Amino acid sequence: MAAKISVIKELEELYKKSGNGVYVLYGRENSEKERLIRSFLNGKKFFYYRARQASAETQLGLMGKEVGRQFSTAIHKYQYEEFFKRVRSGDPSKLVVVIDEFEHIVKKDDGFLHAVEKLKAKRLYPGPVLILLCSSSIVWAERELSRYLKEKPKLLDGKVKIGDLNFLEVVRSFPSYQVSDCIKVYGIIGGVAGYVNCWNDKSDIKTNVCKNILSQTGPLNSAAEDVIRSELRELSVYETILYYIAAGNDKLNELYKETGYPRAKISVYLKNLAAFDLIQKVVSFETGGWENAKKGVYRIKDHYVNFWFRFIYPHLSDLYLMQPEEFYDTYIAPGLDDYLGRYFIEVCMEYVGLMNMVGKLPMQIRKMGTWIGKEGNIDIIAQNAVRENIVGSCNWSEPEFTLEMCETLSANMQKAKIKAKYYFLFSARGFSAELVKKAKEDKSILLIDMNEL
Repeated sequence: MAAKISVIKELEELYKKSGNGVYVLYGRENSEKERLIRSFLNGKKFFYYRARQASAETQLGLMGKEVGRQFSTAIHKYQYEEFFKRVRSGDPSKLVVVIDEFEHIVKKDDGFLHAVEKLKAKRLYPGPVLILLCSSSIVWAERELSRYLKEKPKLLDGKVKIGDLNFLEVVRSFPSYQVSDCIKVYGIIGGVAGYVNCWNDKSDIKTNVCKNILSQTGPLNSAAEDVIRSELRELSVYETILYYIAAGNDKLNELYKETGYPRAKISVYLKNLAAFDLIQKVVSFETGGWENAKKGVYRIKDHYVNFWFRFIYPHLSDLYLMQPEEFYDTYIAPGLDDYLGRYFIEVCMEYVGLMNMVGKLPMQIRKMGTWIGKEGNIDIIAQNAVRENIVGSCNWSEPEFTLEMCETLSANMQKAKIKAKYYFLFSARGFSAELVKKAKEDKSILLIDMNEL
């Protein structure tokens, strides 16, 4: 099953640290946070409590009962300080205290963080303790929690964010798939661990989309709207904006014309969507051709939300009338290759980053990005400390990478006013004979087949 192994390793390092520590562990819904917690707690002494949506008094009663049951002790004083006095490891080993969805407590009871502060300071429990405050709300952990910590600036020792699986981790989750199939899955559902765990690599892409997404009983049928609904209000506004971005209206002025909403209102809602990791403002790599760059471009960052609003949301009526297979053939199959080109670029960029990390690039790069022009783009620009560049171009859907594509890349580089020391040309479907010959003659050109990724 898919899991973010790097997060478990990070938690293990925190556990090994001497002394007490308080850390926030957070990730989006379906990040498999609970699975990670279970894996980390295996073999350790711990107390785990998952907070409920309940009143402050009810919350105290529920936690008190669980402390009493787990540690076989009678609870007479229902206060968080009293609870933390009763927890114990039973030996010199470090105790792990996990309070999951802790925001449900913090929002209604000031005494909780005071008790955590005392627990960390060894005023309630004498032994070593690692305290994990966990949440499934990115907005809460990154934006709202700070308001409750103003009087306790030294309480937290750090935050651990559960990000999505990267492409390499997605590939490892689907051993029966070819690289091309993994790219398709990555473009459709991204690296959300819970989504990946729904996918069956014994079945093809169409079968999985029909079963998991298009079927009314599919586990991902409502996932895109659920993720929006979990944190945001005024869904009609957010879904309207996402619909138009997915349709290609990627600038503020275009959204203003399409939605009819005031620009100031759109800006606020875009900011909220960005805070929730649903969209991103794409800034072109800094080059000399700034006047030719397209500025203020917005994209839907969440892969699955993008897929939903691109292919399904516009045709939602037919989703209820058609069979899943008919819907797929009618609305998804014709445009899927064009849609996946963006995600092939992401995969190629990840490849460049990994090769840089292990020292297998012809030069050590310091920063990497993309250039979006008013007329034409440069898929990848990777730059070293002295501003020498690797320029990358990625072919996903054309039958082969050709010399003509190289000429288009050169034209875009002129508009961007940038030069390259090396050219990384990626292709999902091979290279023309002329380009292969040119690459043998010119050592600055590297041809990278998709299956090498």
